[in-house]
This record gives sequence, C-alpha cells and structure tokens, in this order.
Amino acid sequence: MTAPFGDAAASPSKLGVPPVPALSQCRIVELAETPSGEYCGKLLSDFGAEVIKIEIPGSGSPTRSLGPLASSGGHPERSGLFAYLNTNKKSVALDLSTASGTATLSLLLDQADAVIDDHPPGWLKGVGLDPGTLEAGRPGLVLCSITDFGQEPLDDRRHAEDLTVFHGSGWGYHTPGGGDDTQPPLNGPGRFLPSYEAGLEAALCVAAALYDRASSQTGRFIDISKQAVLASRLDYVLGQLVAGDMDVSPRRGVFDLRGPAGIFACRDGYVYVWLSEPVHWQALGRLLGGPDWMRPFPDRWLERECTAERVAECRRGIAAWLKDQARDKVVEDAQRLGLTLAPLNAPDDLLMSPQYLFRAYFAEVTHPVLGTAMYPTVPYRMSASPARIDAPAPLLGQHTEAGFAALSGNNREDRP
Repeated sequence: MTAPFGDAAASPSKLGVPPVPALSQCRIVELAETPSGEYCGKLLSDFGAEVIKIEIPGSGSPTRSLGPLASSGGHPERSGLFAYLNTNKKSVALDLSTASGTATLSLLLDQADAVIDDHPPGWLKGVGLDPGTLEAGRPGLVLCSITDFGQEPLDDRRHAEDLTVFHGSGWGYHTPGGGDDTQPPLNGPGRFLPSYEAGLEAALCVAAALYDRASSQTGRFIDISKQAVLASRLDYVLGQLVAGDMDVSPRRGVFDLRGPAGIFACRDGYVYVWLSEPVHWQALGRLLGGPDWMRPFPDRWLERECTAERVAECRRGIAAWLKDQARDKVVEDAQRLGLTLAPLNAPDDLLMSPQYLFRAYFAEVTHPVLGTAMYPTVPYRMSASPARIDAPAPLLGQHTEAGFAALSGNNREDRP
C-alpha cells in the first residue's frame, strides 16, 4: 500500500493532477449486515477503498428491506437506506453457511487489506476468522468487529438493539432533557444513532490501522463496542460524573440542568435556544432589545439562582418575542451576538443551506432502479485526497461473477 493518505504539501490539485481518494490502494471485504458496519464501509469506500460486500444470495443484506422504501422497483432494490449506506461498493452473493462459500471467502481474504464485520460475538469463528488466532493465521489483515457490548457481553446484553444500546450508554438520561422520572424513557435522534457513531469510530480505526501497517507490516484486531462509543460521546456530563461534580444516580433528573433551554416557535418555523451562562443571558438581552421582564433577573441566575419560577418567566418572554420573528433572520442575528440559537431544519432547508451549498455537501447520484436523488456526502473535505461518490449502491450480486474471476493470482502481498 503506497502513499495511503496523500501529502498536503504536494497536493495533486496544486500540481494540476486530479486528486486521488485517500484509500484508493486498499481492498476491504465487508461482511456487515447492519447500518453500523455498512456505514463504516461507506465512509471507507467513499474515500476510494475497494469495498467488496458479501451478501446472502437471493435476499441480500437485511438492510435492503429497511425503509424508506421506493414505490417502484422490487425487493431487494427498493431501500433508500441501503442505497445511502452502500455507495461505491461491489456486491458479491456468497452463501457463507456452506463449505464452498467459506472457502471462497478465504480466497477473498487473501486479497484483502481489511475486513468489516458487525455480527454478534463468536460469529466470525464460523467463517474462519477467529480474532484470537488472527495474528498467527493472517498477520497482515486488519479485522474490525462492531458489536453492541464488545466481544464478551453479559448474558442479558447479547440480544441488544440500538434503542437498548442508546439507554445502556447513558444517553437516555442525557437526551432529551427534562428528567421526568414518571414518563417512559425516549429514543434519541434518528433510528440508528449508536450504529452511525460506531461506524464512524470503526472507519477511523481501520484507516489508522492501515496507515500503521504501511510501516509495521502487521495487521490488528479492532474491537468496537457501540455502547462504549456512545458513552464516550457523553461530553461534559460524563466528565462531571467522573469528577464528582454531578450526582451519580439512577434518576434521570440528575442530568437535567433545569435551565430555560428549549424549542420555540417563530412565525415560519422553529428554533432551539440554549442558555446556561451569563454571556448567553447578555446576548439574549441584546437580541430582544432589553425587555422589561428581564430586568429583575440577577446577572448570574442561570448558574446560581435558577429557580423554576424564573425558568418559566424566561421561557414565556422568549416565546412571546420569537412568535412574530422570521426564523432565519433570528438565527443569523443570535449567532452574531454569541447566543446559542439554531434552526430546526426540514429536509428542504438542508438542501438549500448556504453552508451545505458552498461545501457541495449533497451530491447527485443516479441509481439504476431508484433513479436520481441528492445524497449526503462526508462532513469533512480533504483537498489532496477527497471523498466522492463515483457509483451508486450495487444491485444484489452485481459483481459476483467478476469477483470470482479475479480470485486467482491477485493476493494482497502481490499488490503495491
């Protein structure tokens, strides 16, 4: 694997040469069948890696049956989720429950730089990839396993879903706020937050391991726990718990800062306002023009004298002013003043966002069955080794014949 990440000082774009994606020398076998592993593979494939996705003949990956589903096109080519998670990949249909299937997989592994898996602990052994003996059997391979609670979970955590991982990581206490112990716990944003965060973590680890292998000549086993990844995202709350600044308790209310933050209606949409420090309070006063209702409040009430009565009065004042304001103008003015105020965007708002348009965040992709749509790309740009979507998600088994034909005489050790 040569020049795995590109040299910014000698950027090809500066030399008049089209930039090469960062991972264009890498070949990855993806055994994943859930959003976590498929998102990891997507990030790597969009940065140029050749990702060979192994799918069940006939039905394909289970994500092919997950919505949103197109009104046209038959299964397994209707899923918008699968189309998003699998851009730039190759699909090889292979029955790993048979001896011939695992033998063919072994040949593919001989050519691979890395493997992505997201099955329960123990599954890899059944297809000839035992993490415990990987170093002896395939010393140059990078093997990444994404599981809910790691390789040795407790018995009651062996059959988790993203919702249980979300709550098992502490986020059920942290988000959303309010801390009402009489109400049932809520899900977090989106359907697969733990999966996406774990997939991102896995992609970073795989890229780092491949970069290291260029000099060390050795692979490694990467063990990604969704629960551990999401717990690490608890930002200041986890730090306060560890430092003893916040009560460690099973009550959800201990995570609630009891401030006036919340969602408020404007005349043409909604905004979220966060207030926790004197600078926020001062910025709010400038935004609202110094209304009379703010005068009785102490300067540092958010930190030291945050009573329920003051919170209610503050929310009433904010709501009364915002209801007649234009959302985008308020957002622009508030952020210029240093007030944490953000819009609640609909899909159309995101497509027309000046920032996203400037960064070309959405790319037009044409799928042979689903048609043309705007796809999100990656939230970071690299001039010398950019990510890009060159091909839509593959049809089931689209590359099976070509993949089998390329198995002979093309081992990883024979490639640069």
